Amino acid sequence: MGATPLKNVLEEADRILNEAESRKVPLRLFGGVAIHKRCPSAAKEPSLIREYADVDLFGHTSQTKEIKELFQALGYESRARFNALYGGERLVFHDMENVRRIDIFLDVFRMCHTFNFKDRLEVNKRTLPLGDLVATKLQVVEASEREYKDIICLLLDHEIGGNDVGEAINGKYLAKLASKDWGVYTTFKKSLDGVEGFLETFPLEDLKKSIVRTHIQELARMLDDEPKGLSWKLRAKVGEKTIWYDLPEPDKKVVA
Repeated sequence: MGATPLKNVLEEADRILNEAESRKVPLRLFGGVAIHKRCPSAAKEPSLIREYADVDLFGHTSQTKEIKELFQALGYESRARFNALYGGERLVFHDMENVRRIDIFLDVFRMCHTFNFKDRLEVNKRTLPLGDLVATKLQVVEASEREYKDIICLLLDHEIGGNDVGEAINGKYLAKLASKDWGVYTTFKKSLDGVEGFLETFPLEDLKKSIVRTHIQELARMLDDEPKGLSWKLRAKVGEKTIWYDLPEPDKKVVA
């Protein structure tokens, strides 16, 4: 194993995962690189192809020490102050050669909304489950074209199902996440509406647009149909008069 990160971000993600597996450190991809690896359209559909600047990973808090040692061996520079302050939930490493960052969330995903993925890490081998990949995209409040493209890839290439088996998106799991938190439900629904609106002028053939719209409608129906608890209903009465999400600070750029 070389100690220099590879220039190609997709190949570098594989290098990281292979070394992590050899050290028995379970890491799972999420974000754009994970979607590229799970969605053929991300590589083959011209309108959905995009560049990937960084690598996002998920790991266990209990293996923080092993993760730090892994990335040191892989040729990365630790963002020391950040890791000292937030290392219980998140670690950041820099590839100074390729001006790239590795972002590792530990057990908890905390951005616009917060999800505990600790028990989801072992479902798939190389990436978080498809349902979680969708959740991390739908939870973005101020979505950009990048998020919309990633969601389109996921909904174009995968059916909506009721479990994590095979290559279906676990809509039942997403509905349960939304049923526990009115804010999550609201952001998920707004994001699905946003994707549907984005599709109107997006350069994708009509048949593929129809597939995405069908999957949006199926998922939205599952979100609506899942029973909601008392706390959800009480928060729904307050509605959008009170902010229901966080807006994370933008990530600092890696400077060579």
